[in-house]
Parts: sequence; C-alpha cells; structure tokens
Amino acid sequence: MIGYVDCECLIYDSQSLKDKRAVLQRVLTRIKQKYNVSISEIDYQDTWQHTKFGIVAISTSKVQTEKELQRVLQFIDSFPEIERTVTMFEWF
Repeated sequence: MIGYVDCECLIYDSQSLKDKRAVLQRVLTRIKQKYNVSISEIDYQDTWQHTKFGIVAISTSKVQTEKELQRVLQFIDSFPEIERTVTMFEWF
C-alpha cells in the first residue's frame, strides 16, 4: 500500500528564505533519519513563511503505512517553529 500526504505548514518566525531553509533542513533531515518515508518540499519555495511537504510511505498494509505517516506528522507537530495547517491523505 502506498500512502501519500500533502502537508501545508506555516513558519511564523521566518524573516527570510534563509531562515525558512534552516528550519526546513533541520525538519527534513531528522524525518529522513528517523522514519522510513520519502519527504520533500513540493510548493511555496519562494515564500518565506509558507511551505508544503509531500510525504510518501510504502508498506504491505494500509494500517502500517498510515501509522508511519501519522508518526511523521506528529513529529512535524513537535517542532515549535512550524505549524501544520492543511493535511490531505491519498492512497494508491
């Protein structure tokens, strides 16, 4: 089962693209090290307080895939400098 999540986030303390990239680099690196998912910024690259992640996980069952994606979303929520706003799941 393939699970895909679109996840829009706001970064309130970012005052420049450099600030945004520093936050995103820290978040993305930790997620890639800790979880078995693929994640990338897929939209709003030129906006310094808004971002959109694409997250993909693959496993043998929908339950396992959803658990892994939920863990990643909880991990994103644990960062005080980033707020998740819109999240959409798709299954393939």
